[in-house]
Amino acid sequence: MSKKTFQVVPHIVQVDIIGCGGGTSPRVVVLRTDQGSYLFNCGEDTQRLLTSNGILISARSIYFCFMPMCSASRRKGIQNVFITHNSWESTGGLIEEREKSVLHKVNIDALNDEQFRSMFRFQREDMTRLSCALRLPTKVVCENRTVCSGMQGLCILIRRLAYPSRLEDLSHVFGRSKAELSYICNTVLNLIDSEHGHLLENLNQSWLAHNQLDEMVDSVRRCDAPLSNCWGFIDGTVRPICRPQENQRLVFNGHKRIHGLKFQSIVTPNGMIAHLFGPIEGRGHDAGMLRESGIETQMQRYMTTQNNEVYSVYGDPAYPISPYIIPPFRGGVITAQQMRFNKKMSAVRVSVEWTFGEVLSLFAFLDYKKNQKLYLQPVGKYYRVAAILTNCHTILYGSETGKFFGLCPPTLDEYLS
Repeated sequence: MSKKTFQVVPHIVQVDIIGCGGGTSPRVVVLRTDQGSYLFNCGEDTQRLLTSNGILISARSIYFCFMPMCSASRRKGIQNVFITHNSWESTGGLIEEREKSVLHKVNIDALNDEQFRSMFRFQREDMTRLSCALRLPTKVVCENRTVCSGMQGLCILIRRLAYPSRLEDLSHVFGRSKAELSYICNTVLNLIDSEHGHLLENLNQSWLAHNQLDEMVDSVRRCDAPLSNCWGFIDGTVRPICRPQENQRLVFNGHKRIHGLKFQSIVTPNGMIAHLFGPIEGRGHDAGMLRESGIETQMQRYMTTQNNEVYSVYGDPAYPISPYIIPPFRGGVITAQQMRFNKKMSAVRVSVEWTFGEVLSLFAFLDYKKNQKLYLQPVGKYYRVAAILTNCHTILYGSETGKFFGLCPPTLDEYLS
């Protein structure tokens, strides 16, 4: 083995591990530079040298490095490393096997508009606009110090939710390890939920002002609905989850015969999710969820005019009747007029189901229960953030509910302000 010195400091392009020594330290490393490729044994000194220059040494994989070794101290360190010069081909099958596992990043900029929207649910120009409207930071820093841009973090999160792909599959899209992708997803998820979660909890919003509610009431009335003050529709939904090891009975829903979490939503005629409460355990009843949500207290405060006129929502028979929540007529004997009321209101209430379906259509990851692991993932937060993103999608591209009632949603800035 000869000592190799460099007249010009090489720029490291890629590092590959060929074999592992004892413990977690890599034994044989292939270093690809702009001056050629080198195969050498990696001792502790070399590990410290490489780590100090921005290259993460791990026993499983090393993919990229970013800094050229340019300072005098680093140059001296390279000259003191004993390495054997080899051509890239002469290392044989070891390198070929390793190269198969190297992450190949998809060139997102090369995707056409149709491909981009299929992967990320939003058009390219709207994704930039959405990132700004969500007020994501320019640089997202995770707990493990993984760094990405706010735009890239949003793309990673949306792609994660868009389809039940594994993190390993996403590694080949974004050129990042599974651990990095997991940290980025959770960090951006927490940022959106903490910054905009109140949009699903508080009815005191500009787009729910009384003049806007009047337009919603008129749109429902135009669909031949007999309820004259209805501004939205309330319903509960059960989202299936993977059967947990603990507290299985708490999350088991006897009606659906599944383990799941329950959410309560109010959907407006423009297709927006105005309120989302949950999750609660799957065995809970809609009436109990209504009581826990405290939504009636908010409606008493914000859905009553100065003339004591009340805006109400329409729900299914599981909800108790009140001035603010109107269920259908029920009982063993109802009149023909009451039956007509139930039938006409049922025809417009189905719009809330369309919105539930829209959330799952856009973000199919939520509909794959094997990935919804209660004690390992923020299952409830996934659905909450997906609801916010669905509202943003409705604002930008419309919805079936809005088309049905002929009502437009608020602007993106008005909603996220």
